[in-house]
Amino acid sequence: MMTSATPETRAMTFLVDKIPAPLRQQATESIRNSIALGHFKPGQRLLERELCEMTGVSRTLVRESLRQLEAEGLIAVSANRGPVVVTLSRKQAADIYAVRALLEALVAETVARNAPQSKIDSLVQAFEELRREISDPAPLNRLMAKNRFYDCMIDCADNDALGTSLRMLNARVTLLRSASLQRPGRTAHSLNELELLVAAIRRRDPEAAHAAAILHVRSAAAAALEHFSEAETREVN
Repeated sequence: MMTSATPETRAMTFLVDKIPAPLRQQATESIRNSIALGHFKPGQRLLERELCEMTGVSRTLVRESLRQLEAEGLIAVSANRGPVVVTLSRKQAADIYAVRALLEALVAETVARNAPQSKIDSLVQAFEELRREISDPAPLNRLMAKNRFYDCMIDCADNDALGTSLRMLNARVTLLRSASLQRPGRTAHSLNELELLVAAIRRRDPEAAHAAAILHVRSAAAAALEHFSEAETREVN
């Protein structure tokens, strides 16, 4: 059943900043974040007028953003209802996390083995920024800090094919992130897991980095998947 936005998400602002980065890119990220934080729920229609008011951009840019989110698998467009946030089954969610674990582990291993020290230094800095932001009372700020960390790690791997694949997959993880973020204690556990990952990369230990990435994604999966119904769990198991 579709659930309306919570008071916390209604209080957030998803307005696009007028900065040099392409406005379409900013608008797309804004709508994607609003889905990740539960402002829009699975199965909920996305009305262009509401999105224009939320982001502060034109209807043309909103439509371009919706096309991008459709390509990422976050929304589906039907002739009758228009754009709707995709609803994943438990099996689909588990499959996404299983593939993410493999790709993220490969990224971590690649960074530990091949990244120049300057790249690793930038990753450490991104993690320290995440550590500072993780206690921010604004969920959007925490989410954006975590996104910046993941983007930095992908960039450090310097593998276009791997980076494109993981970014597309992480876009679909957006549909599950709200459930994971709401689990009590998950934020602290996530930070500890990422600290282990960064430490392994700094030691230039590919095997430990691989294992730490697997642990992190599997923990996130457990947090997200427990929100599915018992019936769906029995069906998968």
